[in-house]
Amino acid sequence: MSPSPSSALSGRVLVAADGVRISARHDPRADGSAPDLGLVVAHGFTGSWRRPGIRAIVSALVEAGGVVSFDFRGHGSSGGRSTVGDREVLDLDAAVGWARHLGYRRLVPVGWSMGAGVAIRHAALHRGVDAVVAVSGPSRWYYRGTGPMRLLHRGIGTRIGRRVLAVGYRTRISSVSWELAGGSWPEPPDALVGRIAPAPLLVVHGDLDRYFPVEHARWLVEAARGPAELWLEPGFGHAEAGATPDLVRRIAAWAHAATGGSTATGKPEATAPSARMPE
Repeated sequence: MSPSPSSALSGRVLVAADGVRISARHDPRADGSAPDLGLVVAHGFTGSWRRPGIRAIVSALVEAGGVVSFDFRGHGSSGGRSTVGDREVLDLDAAVGWARHLGYRRLVPVGWSMGAGVAIRHAALHRGVDAVVAVSGPSRWYYRGTGPMRLLHRGIGTRIGRRVLAVGYRTRISSVSWELAGGSWPEPPDALVGRIAPAPLLVVHGDLDRYFPVEHARWLVEAARGPAELWLEPGFGHAEAGATPDLVRRIAAWAHAATGGSTATGKPEATAPSARMPE
């Protein structure tokens, strides 16, 4: 999507349940109507609500509803350090709570890449949302089946990699592993997606995604126990960088319909979900 100016935008500081300060922004619906459908945008790894890609997504979403966007912990202007999908559910919960405080009755997180996994985990663990959209998301942890993901893991797992992420991408990673922090891994998206029912789920994935193959999307839909749709988008790459205004508007239309509005205009995928992904 084409960038939109963000340098002069102001935000709001929220506080997650564990005390981490979260930078957030509210953009009301473009037509100025009263709050109804609230879309909460959860960015991907190294993202920020101030980034041009997210601002362009927000610009399309506000045609359908109000939008709360935010920086995950360890990203952009938020405090703390990233746990790459674990405690980030608390950040999303703070953003959803703010949207509810602003008066939005129908709440739909729209997660991108890492944010997609967080959106699924949040809906299962914290509830309180009316539908979930997961775009370009992983189904499980520690996937290393593609070159970009192997490179990402080297960045997260080494001191020099974390330094590059902090300086070059304003992304501060926790140096404490999940095992040392809590004794076990947090449940992955595919283990939790069945618990978000009855909230409807939309999984969107591109056939040109270089990070996660389409099997990740099919695996999530296969594991869902409630209403779930899969859109496999021809020519779509990965997450915010590959999103077009048309795709974002169709996602917004689906969110409106799935939470009690008129009929959605998206493109559900017609083929059956595949079997489990290979290692």
